[in-house]
Amino acid sequence: MDAFIAIEGGDRVGELAALVGWLRRERELQGVVRLARRDVEETELGGGLDVLSVAVGSGGVGVALAQSLSAWLRTRRSDVKVTITANGRTVEVDARRVSDPVGLITRVLGGDDGTGG
Repeated sequence: MDAFIAIEGGDRVGELAALVGWLRRERELQGVVRLARRDVEETELGGGLDVLSVAVGSGGVGVALAQSLSAWLRTRRSDVKVTITANGRTVEVDARRVSDPVGLITRVLGGDDGTGG
């Protein structure tokens, strides 16, 4: 399964580049993070590489991604939002307004309903 991560707010290109670098430095995420194109709406022009794709499978990659992404959000000075899509679910995490980003991200990546495993 792939998790797709998009950035909103601030300098999207700069923030996406910063996030790619951050995630690729994580030992558990090496080799599973890549840039991708998101689907373009009919009213939009084609874009460049504007989302991250992270291959999330077994071995704790989802937990490592959730923890690393949460730590990266805490380092942001601008008002940045990250949208994570996986398992047919989407969650938006605001760097300044979410108290438990790890829990939110883990639930989306795990595909559960928040009741456990």
